[in-house]
Amino acid sequence: MSSGNEQDRPAVVWFRDDLRVADNPALRAAADSGRPVLCVFVWDEETPGLRPPGSAARWWLHHSLASLTASLERLGAGLTVLRGQGEPVIERFLGESRAGAVFWNRRYGGVERATDQAVKSAAREKGLEAASFGANLLFEPWTIRTGQGTPFSVYTPFWRACLAAPPPRKPAAAPQRLRGARAPEASDATTLDELGLLPTRPDWADGLRETWEPGEEAAHDQLERFLADDLGSYREGRDVPGIDATSRLSPRLRWGELSPHQVWHAANDRRDRPAAEALATFQSELGWREFAYHTLFEHPDLATVNIHREYDSFPWPPLDRSALRAWHQGRTGIPLVDAGMRELWRTGVMHNRVRMVTASFLIKNLLVDWRHGEQWFWDTLVDADPANNPFNWQWVAGSGADAAPYFRVFNPELQREKFDPRGDYVRRFVPEWDTPDYPAPIVDLKETRRAALAAYDAVKRSR
Repeated sequence: MSSGNEQDRPAVVWFRDDLRVADNPALRAAADSGRPVLCVFVWDEETPGLRPPGSAARWWLHHSLASLTASLERLGAGLTVLRGQGEPVIERFLGESRAGAVFWNRRYGGVERATDQAVKSAAREKGLEAASFGANLLFEPWTIRTGQGTPFSVYTPFWRACLAAPPPRKPAAAPQRLRGARAPEASDATTLDELGLLPTRPDWADGLRETWEPGEEAAHDQLERFLADDLGSYREGRDVPGIDATSRLSPRLRWGELSPHQVWHAANDRRDRPAAEALATFQSELGWREFAYHTLFEHPDLATVNIHREYDSFPWPPLDRSALRAWHQGRTGIPLVDAGMRELWRTGVMHNRVRMVTASFLIKNLLVDWRHGEQWFWDTLVDADPANNPFNWQWVAGSGADAAPYFRVFNPELQREKFDPRGDYVRRFVPEWDTPDYPAPIVDLKETRRAALAAYDAVKRSR
């Protein structure tokens, strides 16, 4: 085969959690290869051990994929949607498209890494160029290590090591033009609508539509609004749920509509530079995200297995399903908890401080295994990802990396008085608060705190 014909074989770009055209190293590599470009997305519910997105995240994914398709078409390409088990589906597609190369951006879960490695090996055995790129973390997990060469288990020295490392790379612009290849009649092809990602309960989906506009362009708009209006007061405002002072970038980062490199440098490079403390606080939140992913890299079973295995012996009582249901529905009689749970159901997110309070209440006041709460958040958060969601639940439970000490039990009433003293946040989501229609608390906070501490102390003594 001549070299001219070889260059006509397309470069396949496999999109996953990187639904953007700017600062997308895999897409850039395909554009720079000189080959025609084929972009694909695989909806994979079949690979054993791979966790499909929850319901709210599927809603976001549908709209983000629609936005990505439009962006690619403007550049001269398109997006082929495939369905099935990722490894064989991609390998079949490479053959059906007569591809000469395949590129993707890395994932960090255990099953995902195994799949990617298998695809890379199979492609190279057949003579294809196959390459993966770091795109969705500021620092690759194997580059940040202790002096002994081991992974960090405590956040502060981890983040200190990150800040001492070479700085995050500058983000790259989107390709100006793509030479799109004609998609083959792939055996696993489907359409975005046929995936059925959108929920069938309009009372729930309407709240998501009112709150969010997924897509890369909307992500950049939100980033600019945050940097212009809220970054300067982020250090103080981020803990107050009644004001809109957080970045609201978490689903954008989860689905890769923005890269952390874009966020990092956009904050760093502003002419109206905010106070150093505000910038450092915001960037440390990006650091916490990094820490979660680095932990997932070392603990692929993060969503199901305690990092500190002594917590396997925690004496969880039989599950009280009525209490769990009250927590789901925001009907516990604890105003801040109920407001948070209703915010989650209505909007697909929850203020970060309230997430900690609602999680602590479930684990340490209701004595419900953290995995039940993690699963509910997985299904109802638009920003639920395989690292941050279980990592933060284990942090609250005390079983995770750099976890909250077992004796730290958030008192939701004291938290409300401190961070929502006028009740603005609670009344927004629990309008019947302070009326006869509001239920009495389903548990006594003091008594259940004592019971939790006794259970945790039993675990501690058994070490």
